[in-house]
Amino acid sequence: METILLKANEESYLRASKLLKEGRVVAIPTETVYGLAANALDPEAVKGIFAAKDRPQDNPLIVHIATLEQMEQVTSFVPKDAYRLAEAFWPGPLTMILPKAPSIPDEVTAGLETVGVRMPSHMAAHRIIELSCPLAAPSANTSGKPSPTSAAHVYEDMKGRVPLIIDGGRCSVGVESTVVDMTGDVPRVLRPGAITEEMIEEVLGRADTDVATKKGLKEGEKPKSPGMAYRHYAPKAPVVLYEGAPDDTFRAICLECTPDDGILCFDEYKAAFREKGFKRIYSLGPSWDHHSHDRKLFSLLRHFDSTRALRIHAQCPREYGGGEGSVNRMRKSAGFVCRKCTDKLIVGLTGGSGSGKSHFCRIAAEGRKDILTVDTDKVYHDLLDDSASPLMGEILGLFPTAGENGRVDRKKLGALVFGDAEAMAKLNEVAHRAVAERTMEIISESSCPIVILDVPLLFQSGMDRMCTMTLALLAGRRHAEGRIAQRDGISREAIAMRLGSQPGQQYYIRRCDLTLKNEGSADDFKKAVLAFRDKYLPQEK
Repeated sequence: METILLKANEESYLRASKLLKEGRVVAIPTETVYGLAANALDPEAVKGIFAAKDRPQDNPLIVHIATLEQMEQVTSFVPKDAYRLAEAFWPGPLTMILPKAPSIPDEVTAGLETVGVRMPSHMAAHRIIELSCPLAAPSANTSGKPSPTSAAHVYEDMKGRVPLIIDGGRCSVGVESTVVDMTGDVPRVLRPGAITEEMIEEVLGRADTDVATKKGLKEGEKPKSPGMAYRHYAPKAPVVLYEGAPDDTFRAICLECTPDDGILCFDEYKAAFREKGFKRIYSLGPSWDHHSHDRKLFSLLRHFDSTRALRIHAQCPREYGGGEGSVNRMRKSAGFVCRKCTDKLIVGLTGGSGSGKSHFCRIAAEGRKDILTVDTDKVYHDLLDDSASPLMGEILGLFPTAGENGRVDRKKLGALVFGDAEAMAKLNEVAHRAVAERTMEIISESSCPIVILDVPLLFQSGMDRMCTMTLALLAGRRHAEGRIAQRDGISREAIAMRLGSQPGQQYYIRRCDLTLKNEGSADDFKKAVLAFRDKYLPQEK
């Protein structure tokens, strides 16, 4: 079979729709990954998908639609909550499991009475569906390989297997859609992706995630969603996945990696791996950037096939919030054989002044002997007050006039560095290192399995890299101003200067795994903190 590769345009859309109406299989772009599409209402056409992919027919497919009217065509019942999620996230990377309509053949659902339905946002996919029909479309790779995020990836796998590939550029999301089961009492995520459990909960007030996303299906358990069964997303070389704080996974890989292996790491460690003499090093992006991890993961896993690496040692992103999608795919690529590198759950808590970090720590630790809280501002001040601390000598070496009787005078030090970016950078370099080292000592000395670090400059200091979870508290300016005025008793002008010198909320939203709003009453915040603690920091039984 000749395989034609065409750029996405109206002419190629018409050609694709003609083939689809004839019962053929066509590879199309979506915002998540490229899909191998066929008429979802034609069982013979759907069989062509399985033949092209070499995929078992006991794994259900997702039906892609372009309108809500088509959703009603392929399902027998649509609950109100499904419409609410559609309004919030469609078109986009969310698939909903719903009761199937009689028009959907068993070949699509693997004999299940439910069907996964999604409305893609990619212009090419949307237009092709409009011109043809609802389309069943799994990822356009041969079964088990990493999913394709470019037309070149598809051509590599599907040349000679399908008549047409539509080239719509690189996929903007990079991992398959989130799949949420809407047939139970509580919406349940069966496959994590760009739409997180927290985002669904924000819309519906409740949601949870199936344990199989972290451990795989039990023997004999039938998958309700694509991506739940089999070893998926696997390059030729075996993947060794290292889970934990990024600093810990870096150290573990250094001990295990050989010159014949490859490394999949974060930006912060690429140079350090090279300095140690390792080769075949590729980066997913900054350790905090889950969007970058999603976009790069499949492409890099595929690239390793050309490097002849014997093994691939991979740093695993943090698994909360936006990290769940890439973590799930990486675990599957490693066959759920993962090395745990951090013994404790270490939460990096951050946010602007007046966001309630100290209050959060007090509430979270109340009545919980298993939770240790560390105020890193206090750690810094304790180091400054300790005459035996190396930090004091380093600071006085940098700023001799900040000394008073052989000790650091905080007011003099502040006068020297505030307003002088170069001086502040020098102070931060030595202070952040000393605080991080002392904080790790405190964590090591404690038997508590859960640690909350209150770190205002979490990312600027690099202390996010010792954490297994990052959390930002968000407070509107009015709420923050009121708390600062009540706590510190300073003028409005001073408050405005302090808040104006700090990052805005988008900075924290972009970088943190999870966020928690503190914009109501004290009672509201306490309830929110306790709910967060119960969900993410459970007490061992």
